[in-house]
Amino acid sequence: MEVKLYVGNMSYDTTDEQLRTMFTEAGQVVSVDVIKDRDTGTPKGFAFITMGSQDDATKAITMFNSKEVGGRPLTVNTAKPREDRGGSRSNNGPSHGNRRY
Repeated sequence: MEVKLYVGNMSYDTTDEQLRTMFTEAGQVVSVDVIKDRDTGTPKGFAFITMGSQDDATKAITMFNSKEVGGRPLTVNTAKPREDRGGSRSNNGPSHGNRRY
């Protein structure tokens, strides 16, 4: 079963390919996604890496958590499920349609 890892505290010039090469040492890398600012396109200093199995993910955490890369100690752990950010405003106050003028 595939396992998604969070990789944080990265140097801002770390690339997808550098991470893929590095994490392949721990096992099968299914995907690498360096997170970038949607407006500027610049990296935000963290990424998600999907490993091929739980064993590969565990090995990657052991090998790379706290490892210094680009002058910064990485944070590597199992990614938490994405939380609902509450994009809908339907329950956050009165609707414009209900105003009395």
